[in-house]
Amino acid sequence: MANTVAWRPRAGDIPNQPGVYRFTDDNKRVLYVGKAKNLRARLSNYFAPLTTLHERTRRMVLTATNVEWTIVGNDFEALQLEYTWIKEFDPPFNVQYKDDKSYPYLAITMGDPVPRVLVTRNRNLPNARYFGPYSRAWAIRDTVDVMLKAFPMRSCSTSVYKRAQQTGRPCLLGDIGKCAAPCVGRVTLEEHKSIALDFASFMAGNDSRMLDSIRVKMADSAATQDYEAAARYRDQIGAMETALAKNQIVLSEDVDADFFGIAHDELAAAVQQFIVRGGRIRGVRGWVVDKELDVDLGGLVESVLQNAYDDTVPPRDVLVPALPEDSTALEEWLAQRRGLGARVRLRVAQRGEKASLAQTVETNAKNALMLYKSKRSGDFVARSQALADIQEALGMPEAPLRMECFDVSHLSGTNVVASMVVFEDGLPKKQHYRRFNIAETTDDTDSIYQVLKRRLAYLAAGDAVPTAAEAQTSADETLNAEHPGAAASDSAEPTTDVVVPSHKFAYPPQLLIVDGGQPQVSAAKRALEESGVSGIQLAGIAKRLEEIWLPDSDYPVILPRNSDALFLIQRIRDEAHRFAITHQRQRRSKDISSILSTVPGLGPSRIKALLQHFGSVARLKAATAEQIVEVPGVGESTAAAIIEKLGQR
Repeated sequence: MANTVAWRPRAGDIPNQPGVYRFTDDNKRVLYVGKAKNLRARLSNYFAPLTTLHERTRRMVLTATNVEWTIVGNDFEALQLEYTWIKEFDPPFNVQYKDDKSYPYLAITMGDPVPRVLVTRNRNLPNARYFGPYSRAWAIRDTVDVMLKAFPMRSCSTSVYKRAQQTGRPCLLGDIGKCAAPCVGRVTLEEHKSIALDFASFMAGNDSRMLDSIRVKMADSAATQDYEAAARYRDQIGAMETALAKNQIVLSEDVDADFFGIAHDELAAAVQQFIVRGGRIRGVRGWVVDKELDVDLGGLVESVLQNAYDDTVPPRDVLVPALPEDSTALEEWLAQRRGLGARVRLRVAQRGEKASLAQTVETNAKNALMLYKSKRSGDFVARSQALADIQEALGMPEAPLRMECFDVSHLSGTNVVASMVVFEDGLPKKQHYRRFNIAETTDDTDSIYQVLKRRLAYLAAGDAVPTAAEAQTSADETLNAEHPGAAASDSAEPTTDVVVPSHKFAYPPQLLIVDGGQPQVSAAKRALEESGVSGIQLAGIAKRLEEIWLPDSDYPVILPRNSDALFLIQRIRDEAHRFAITHQRQRRSKDISSILSTVPGLGPSRIKALLQHFGSVARLKAATAEQIVEVPGVGESTAAAIIEKLGQR
């Protein structure tokens, strides 16, 4: 965008998920911390033309030299993390939270003779049990109001309690059943303390009976058409779930740990490290490493930890996505970094709040790997070098300015489809993507042969440009191929990935790549020879070792694992695989939906409910009649018809 800072990130690199962003200067000082429900939409406001920005915002953007972001689960967690980092970094351009306002907690004063429940920001009440913090005070107050019906304990102030004792009359909460009224002796102090213990147990997540009870009441009210009561119960459930939701950003205050997330492919790995001290995320580190060898996740964890703690002291707990084989020896090494007599636990989070935070760290690692690939592929110098290296490695007379890659996808031999993706000058040309439906085939090599033969037919015709009518005919043939017995043909993807066939489909590539090794390359060579088209280089990339196979070659071409050439070939192969599997899933979904639509009594809503309930077509096919009947709206006769229909497949 014109008239803005030169360092602005590309919009496509910014995730459209909730998170927290940090503007930093040349010295890595944090200038501003903000939160957003949609990071991409929010950050785009900062990179509008400078003349349109507020003076303070413009000054901050001009002072900054970089912006970083951290993805979280929802906007509540973004608010929590924003608060933590504003307190941690004290950014000069932030004005929120300067009054040291803290988050509200729910407290139960178990040390009092008559325990009281209250919402407070004071963490110094003697012998109190605290729950939270919560990002919305109204949510926890509404929840307390609801739960007092099930756990009618004292919530009034000391003055109100003493006045009730003196007058012998309970307050309004006692009259409406939201307090057991120990002030007037309706229950003993021991009975009241038992109620308070039950309340605390529920808040600790050890008992969900109250929530289940309200759900039952809501369903009963709806069944008797008492919709006002059902709506009240619905609102109560919403308030309780909001307050009791596990917070994966703020943990218990005694948690001191480092959380590692790793996203990797055959060539690179992105690492994210969340530093948690006192239950709050105090810092985030991230880096990308090149993989010279094909190591598993456990091996990556070992090398990552050695790098991370080479010059820093590890905490007591280190949570990783997978344990290496020699985890005991690694724990001993980490303990030595802490000091004599110290101990470090290396483990994988399995459940609870730590597992939720570990998932957030992994999400950020995946985003970092995607961003790394995007930046690397967007480097013009790197792309030019990659094309030159491919030309040299494959012995081509010129650099492959246009490359096409083909991949086949199927599910146990059914719904066989293929994809063609196009890269020009090292960048994807999505408007030239094509997809293919294959009616009959014997194996993947036969599928590759069929697809390339159909694609090369355009070139064999002397680069003839199809008319608009021919393009529409091609699309119509694809629609016919969706039905049994129809001929397979090329098709236009009805998404943003591809458009209706254009004359560019007849433009010859310099390099054709197939996903696979020697068998797939041999099938592609046979299709190329039969088409009579010349001047096109063939190659295949085998996924296990990332080796390049050429026709009639006994040995593969081995490109350096950290080379831009292999990165580019891998990227076009992965894009072809993504495009093929997306189309295959769409075909599979349409296929099963069309079959189920012929069952009497099944409409679109019940078909959707069936697929959502079982999660996959395979599980639905393997289900018994008793399991199918569990889906709302499906009776025994309909379940039997579904089994009979799917059994004919």
